[in-house]
Amino acid sequence: MHRHGFRTVESGGGPGRDAAHLRLGTARRLRDVLVLHRTRPHRRTAGDIATAVPMSRLSCPPSDIDRPLSHSERWYWILDAISPLNVVAWVTVAGRVTPEQLSAAAAAAVAEHPLLRVGIAADTEGTNPRFVPLAEPALPIRTVAADPCDTTAATREVDAVELCAPIPASGTLARLVDVVKAAGTPHESHELILTMSHVICDGTSILTLLRRILEYATATAASPGSRPPGPAVDDRLPARTRGTARITASMLADQLIAAGARPVRMPAEVPVPPGDRRTRLLTREICGADLAAVTSACRERGVTVHGALTAALATAVAREMTPGRTVRVPVGSPIDFRSEMAVDDGELGSFVATVPTHPRVGADIDFWDTARTVIRNLNRRRRFHQHLTAIAGLRLLCPDSVDRSGRVVDLINTRGPWNVCLTNVGRHGFPDRMGEWRLSGAQFAAGISCIGHLVSAVNTSHGVLRWNSTYVEGLMSPARADRIVDDALAMLLTRARPHHEEHAHD
Repeated sequence: MHRHGFRTVESGGGPGRDAAHLRLGTARRLRDVLVLHRTRPHRRTAGDIATAVPMSRLSCPPSDIDRPLSHSERWYWILDAISPLNVVAWVTVAGRVTPEQLSAAAAAAVAEHPLLRVGIAADTEGTNPRFVPLAEPALPIRTVAADPCDTTAATREVDAVELCAPIPASGTLARLVDVVKAAGTPHESHELILTMSHVICDGTSILTLLRRILEYATATAASPGSRPPGPAVDDRLPARTRGTARITASMLADQLIAAGARPVRMPAEVPVPPGDRRTRLLTREICGADLAAVTSACRERGVTVHGALTAALATAVAREMTPGRTVRVPVGSPIDFRSEMAVDDGELGSFVATVPTHPRVGADIDFWDTARTVIRNLNRRRRFHQHLTAIAGLRLLCPDSVDRSGRVVDLINTRGPWNVCLTNVGRHGFPDRMGEWRLSGAQFAAGISCIGHLVSAVNTSHGVLRWNSTYVEGLMSPARADRIVDDALAMLLTRARPHHEEHAHD
């Protein structure tokens, strides 16, 4: 086992468990994490383990971050302790990448980012979690050898390991995987996977860090100085969004809106205890003429791509749950508020707030009207700063510890504002070339932990819209998840293609 507790397990012929344990700075075990390879998509060979690269060791400036977790950070930390709340990004690199290049790049990233130089510790009661400086901060690198013809190696690694294996809070809150193909040949390629705790990142920041690591690896980025440690996200919120009266009023308004909308939540197919929930991955993409048709149709109809994606997903969920009916489906939409706080994309942290929408969908509802309604709702919430108030509201809602979180988690699972979510970071500027390397397939996926059923994570890079959906196995069967995702994709493409019949997909 590595110093920070992450270990690689060889897959045997039968079912097996990886009983890695997460400790929250105390001597007691809080839980056993769920099975990593309950259904093994592929066998891991002994060679994969033998090629594992030791953790990068580095000398870096002492971390300036030594403070309690904010309420939003503590909330993510609690969810992650119950079931992994990992965010994963990956990209394909065509060309030769040496272990030394990756190790140096990992060290440079740690030296640049204070949040990569801390772990999380709590007191003996599991309360008062705080960031604590690590004596030897390091970004671990694991190597997996894959067949050159295996086009799904990285996706399987993300699904089978990276979304499921917890990141021990006592160490660096991130890790790297290098999936290597045809090493030492002219056809050498790598699929580099970066996994981070949601406590310190969101979709935008993890994609930006992955690009930065490649810049360091190819020596196109200068040797870094440490970024100054920024304050917690909660402490940057405008004062007008933090007051108890404002928070209470916003929560009450949301409850009244939901009561009036009477949205239909997705039910669980099979109950799964929060601590046993496992995130699974489905990948889809839109490219070429189809992507051009989608963007053109959105522009002509006066909606954003996010609005169209949300309308498609909500309609597909409704058709699965209540076929033939017109209903409102609650869908969470994360709003990025970096621009409101002068935060650049390279700063680590979670700078999004998820707010509910209740789009009305059905055979008699125009698809584009639904998309416009979604965007109007999100714009109104942004205008009245409800997304920022949602972050501030965690001061009233967040439990003190994992042990005291059961009631809140159960309440959210049974009566929460949504259990389906779509996050779209839009166009992310990943270069097609870097030095002698050719880059493609930059994308990300979001773990769900214990408070949702289905999350779609979308980004557009290298001319391809990546639509990666994660779902909780058991709460949703693979067949249902596939149907919903495929139906949403087909619906969007049908609505976007020129000269289609308006109800051809109904």
